[in-house]
Amino acid sequence: MATTIPLIDFQHYGLHVENTETISDEDLKQLGEEIHEAFRTIGFCYIKNHGISQELVDKAFKISRDFFDLPVDTKTKVKRPIDSNNGWVAPGRESLNPDRPGDLKEAFNFAPSGEKIFPDSDVLEMRKIFDEFFAVCKKMTFRILDVLAVGLKLEDRDFLRQCHQDIGNKNQTTLRSLMYPPLPTDGSILPGQVRCGEHSDYGTVTMLFQDDVGGLEVCNTAGEYIQATPVPGAICVNIGDLMQRWTADKLMATKHRVLIPEDEVRKNKGRQSMAFFIHPDDDCLIKCLDGSDKYQPITALDYLNWRFSLTFKNY
Repeated sequence: MATTIPLIDFQHYGLHVENTETISDEDLKQLGEEIHEAFRTIGFCYIKNHGISQELVDKAFKISRDFFDLPVDTKTKVKRPIDSNNGWVAPGRESLNPDRPGDLKEAFNFAPSGEKIFPDSDVLEMRKIFDEFFAVCKKMTFRILDVLAVGLKLEDRDFLRQCHQDIGNKNQTTLRSLMYPPLPTDGSILPGQVRCGEHSDYGTVTMLFQDDVGGLEVCNTAGEYIQATPVPGAICVNIGDLMQRWTADKLMATKHRVLIPEDEVRKNKGRQSMAFFIHPDDDCLIKCLDGSDKYQPITALDYLNWRFSLTFKNY
């Protein structure tokens, strides 16, 4: 039973390593074993020395705060349409645990392949910074998928990379900026309402960038929630339901949540994070990698649309 989230060092395979051929087979195998064990036992890990600059992360957080500080009327002009995943998601609009009231958070989703929804002039640099951040996360995605393929002992080390080649085009990989505002004190919080309901992610892998406020909790195999305390400079990485399905349950997509904090300091302080939700290409047919056919084959896009239908509340 895991009681902590493992920390994996990508010093030999981060983005600062321009020539990936320089990593030895031994080092790559070691990384593969570490990430496979983390995803097999708790579904989460931290990655340090990944090569994504903290300066860029800080810029993305800052421009997101500027956006979330805009008046509601302005943000409503760029709200997420029913037929697209790009745009603003208002507080309470999403319920990641359908058994709870809407989550006490708001979000802004961005994928280059979707409709380009950004404020016209209020946050001038937002699109530029999101484009840059998306591109860097895409590069890091392939490093993680390479290592995971080694950990899964796939005959074709490039298999997972090839299944995600269309990120940014015919692929639903999405950059999501999240803001959890200070909690209201007027008694308007509904019974059972939380900042982010218990859920597992939908796709292949998620990269999460957190601020220092904390609050994320991860459920281990004993059914106990443990703190995913932010590690400065590290990315919190987890697999989604589609990867669990792909591996015929050999890897586990772990439920996680953000509850209402008990201490008054964190209640009165907003929380911020940015997630890069990684999905296979739309037409990629997801079949159990071990040939077991434990789950019926399904395309990545059909699976995601089914999950969205369970998550978003009607306007």
